[in-house]
Amino acid sequence: MFTGIIEEKGTTKQIKQVSEKSIQMTIGSSRVLKDIQIGDSVSVNGICLTVTNFTDTSFQVDIMPETVKATSLGLLVEGSHVNLERSMPANGRFGGHFVSGHVDGTGTIVRKEKQENAIYYDVEIPEELVIYFIMKGSVAVDGVSLTVFAISGSTFTISLIPHTVFETVLGDKGEKDIVNIECDMLAKHVKNILSQ
Repeated sequence: MFTGIIEEKGTTKQIKQVSEKSIQMTIGSSRVLKDIQIGDSVSVNGICLTVTNFTDTSFQVDIMPETVKATSLGLLVEGSHVNLERSMPANGRFGGHFVSGHVDGTGTIVRKEKQENAIYYDVEIPEELVIYFIMKGSVAVDGVSLTVFAISGSTFTISLIPHTVFETVLGDKGEKDIVNIECDMLAKHVKNILSQ
């Protein structure tokens, strides 16, 4: 379980194609390595991955075919920056919203526009995800906990403050870039119950 409050931006040091559709990735970082153990969960651009090895400067994860297919991880190259967050400790502060690290799909940034001290992003998503979005609801975009403040058809709008622009990879992204989307967990549970 994560909060969507990014701890640091890491850098992909090595991307190794293990098979046709699976990847082994080494990610350089500092803050998330502070108390890391093999088997720990780390959110990488919003995707919950398991630490399989680590050094003083990096950690390694295995990415299975389903994750490559359902997320944007397959688009990364060596040197790409990624959002990193360790799993939430039971006694930790909870500043974002409940984020599982189980991505529901990808979206495409279709507009990026500066407004005063904020940057607005319009993100187009698959039609089947629209039902989970409400005004002022929560969404995780590349693992970042954000608030939905406009919805139009299959596009939602988020606004980033300067801190989020600087501290996450979203600040470097622009129109046509692909982002990972995790819909609000509560909305998914409610829809499932009502569908029974």
